[in-house]
Amino acid sequence: MAEWIGIGRRARRCYGFDEVALVPGDVTVNPNEIDTSFVLGKHKFEVPILAAAMDGVVDVKFAITMGQLGGMAVLNLEGLQTRYEHPDEVLDQIAKASPEEATKFVQSIYDNKKYPVKNQLITKRIEEIKKAKVPAIVSCIPQNAENFYKVALDAGVDIFIVQSTVATVRHIASEYKILDVEKFCTGAKIPIIVGNVVTYEMALDLMEVGASAILVGIGPGAACTSRGVLGIGVPQITATVDCAAARDYYFKRRGQYIPIITDGGMRIGGEICKAFAAGADAVMVGSAFAKAQEAPGRGFHWGMATSHANLPRGTRIHVGISGTLKEILLGPAKVDDGSQNLVGALKTSMGSLGARNISEMHDVEMILAPSIQTEGKVFQIGQRVGMGK
Repeated sequence: MAEWIGIGRRARRCYGFDEVALVPGDVTVNPNEIDTSFVLGKHKFEVPILAAAMDGVVDVKFAITMGQLGGMAVLNLEGLQTRYEHPDEVLDQIAKASPEEATKFVQSIYDNKKYPVKNQLITKRIEEIKKAKVPAIVSCIPQNAENFYKVALDAGVDIFIVQSTVATVRHIASEYKILDVEKFCTGAKIPIIVGNVVTYEMALDLMEVGASAILVGIGPGAACTSRGVLGIGVPQITATVDCAAARDYYFKRRGQYIPIITDGGMRIGGEICKAFAAGADAVMVGSAFAKAQEAPGRGFHWGMATSHANLPRGTRIHVGISGTLKEILLGPAKVDDGSQNLVGALKTSMGSLGARNISEMHDVEMILAPSIQTEGKVFQIGQRVGMGK
């Protein structure tokens, strides 16, 4: 599979969303009769889409609305909602900051010494979500996982995510306590999702130590600059296919199915459909939901790593506000670019491909198609409408 790139060095060709297309089969299905549900532990979600744990996307109100619509929204336990009693004031300042000031300002408001995460706010936010009778899903980095997990569990959290730029089972560090991932996962009383990974080997390692699900993706997010700053990452189609292969191998060997969740890089319905065809059981989306009226970012979105004190790997981007969360998730779509009615797009695509459920979607034919975005679209591109935006 690899090609020579120089003397003694080979590299494998990998693929992203714009380079592939899905091929209809010989059967079609009524979209209204398609099952898109996603199961994790004792929880079943009719919408297999998670809203990313970013402060420009998810707050308590957003999480409640997303849950009521059948999806999942992840609250960042190290974000503004758990540092500030009244985060709206800070969110207003982020929206008003100039592009030149934005990154520096975001770094300052996440300063752990001046504005530490408060356990009482973690408890309060989770209880507010649970009060609305929807699942509470939260995320934090490995260094804080043990402490925050205990607080969150006492508050009634349903699913806990341990998320880092690159997740591994074996981490080397002397400056801070290292999380024992296996002990943490096997001892947990609720599902533990771990990420992020992009390789077969790492996905399999995390499954072996007890992760309930795996997040797949490094650097594809609209606000993420890790690929530019660090030079790391694997395009999402290849990363998803590889991690799905690990999931299938683990299931064959152990008899336990560990879902994989493609995280980032999906702006529109077609890209979400391709992620499922590549093997995803669910997807995590950020920028598409940052456009919702209910999103706390005021039309802005910034990456989780923007606030890094010394090496920010995200930037504040303006995405605007295009409609309600219900319109973006379930329609009716009022725009022509595929950024609304994401579930409708998924069901229609699955129906056209003859896939009755997510498992069958994993088996549809995929082709290399570098012209798929531009073929016959000269007028859309010239007028910047539809697929030309």
